[in-house]
Amino acid sequence: MRRMTRAPVAALAVAVAGSAALSGRLLAAGVYRRLNTTALPGPYAVRPDALHTHRSATIVDLHCDALLWRRDLAQRRRSGHLDLPRLRAGNVALQVFAVTSHAPMGLNFERNHPRRDLVTVLQILQGRPVPTWRSRVARALDASDRLHALAAADAGLRIVRTRADLEALVAARTADPRTVSGLFAIEGAHALDGRLDGLDELVAAGFRMIGLQHFFDNDAGGSSAGVGKGGLTDFGRELIGRMETAGVALDLAHSSAAVIDEALRIATKPVVVSHTGVRGTCDNSRNLWDDQLRGVAATGGAVGIALFEHAVGGTGVDAAARAMRHTADVIGVEHVALGTDWDGAISCAVDASGLCV
Repeated sequence: MRRMTRAPVAALAVAVAGSAALSGRLLAAGVYRRLNTTALPGPYAVRPDALHTHRSATIVDLHCDALLWRRDLAQRRRSGHLDLPRLRAGNVALQVFAVTSHAPMGLNFERNHPRRDLVTVLQILQGRPVPTWRSRVARALDASDRLHALAAADAGLRIVRTRADLEALVAARTADPRTVSGLFAIEGAHALDGRLDGLDELVAAGFRMIGLQHFFDNDAGGSSAGVGKGGLTDFGRELIGRMETAGVALDLAHSSAAVIDEALRIATKPVVVSHTGVRGTCDNSRNLWDDQLRGVAATGGAVGIALFEHAVGGTGVDAAARAMRHTADVIGVEHVALGTDWDGAISCAVDASGLCV
């Protein structure tokens, strides 16, 4: 075989790398489509009176995982659960965008070890910057950069960092109801890479909500799907104090019962459970007891009811409605919120454009 010169070899290497990158993105896109499905895809037929009520509401969704995936959120798609056009069609005023920085392989709702991270694989397949292959903080900052870039290109998308930003959103929607705002959240304090000063980096990047755990026990304490399911660690207690000082909301979704109970005892500011269900309608370790609902309400906080089956006992909107009704009966409607978990590898009844159903 004739020896190739450097130029053809370099060109071949670039071509192979480009082909591999494209293959990786296509594979990740296929995974996204398979994992994020909608039982009742739009368009949706809605009674005029229901549509009027829906359009007059200020709708907030406390949790989605859209930033986990390589997608152009400016373009309306048929797959998955949300993008800006569908958020606008669903009259969503504020969408919380959570960053998942680590998800164990073999993920389940009962018992997970943190080893063999799926998010690392996704970062590589989707061609994310090399620092994000190793650092969870880098993954969060990269996600923040991407949504900020989208907001810079779309005058109707705002980023919420302060109370003043929320007030400005309400005023802006009076003039243009298509205005949407995003708020950054972290799903699992392991995103700090074990460093309390990592909180400063995330706050500077605009993150205003942090969930202590995801699917495994971490430096802050036990997960509802972890191995030990223990309580808060010293790191977790100090982190909560620092979060309250920095004005970052504490999210107890995915936390173990022991973490939830202790966090509610020491919290001095309102606490949220961003995407969950309640044991009153769906009894499992992921969901909240009535006493825990009362504890969240006592802080002035809110409970976001999710749309996936393990949280509410079904994939239909009626299952979520039952969980919301139970929560309202226990702690009052003022503490009930929506926390869909859209694009979080779930199957649900409707996408973001179907909130009027």
